[in-house]
Amino acid sequence: MEFGLRKIPFRQQPPFDVLYKSQKVRLFVPDLAFDSIVVDTKVVDRITDHERGLMLNDLRITALRVGVILNFKHRKLEWERIVL
Repeated sequence: MEFGLRKIPFRQQPPFDVLYKSQKVRLFVPDLAFDSIVVDTKVVDRITDHERGLMLNDLRITALRVGVILNFKHRKLEWERIVL
């Protein structure tokens, strides 16, 4: 809602094809995507290598270079930026 009010262009849950040898095998739907950033929201104890690995896969699927992991588990927001 806030992005729209501030006129920040974004796409909520945009679909991306997952391809294997040029064949579509499934659909990937990230939480948010901007022109060059994919955002993954989490509610986990902490951001680990597992979440970082998932973000690297997300970046490869979307062909974007920058990803942000947001963790809402605690009172203070935890976040990490991942760049290919």
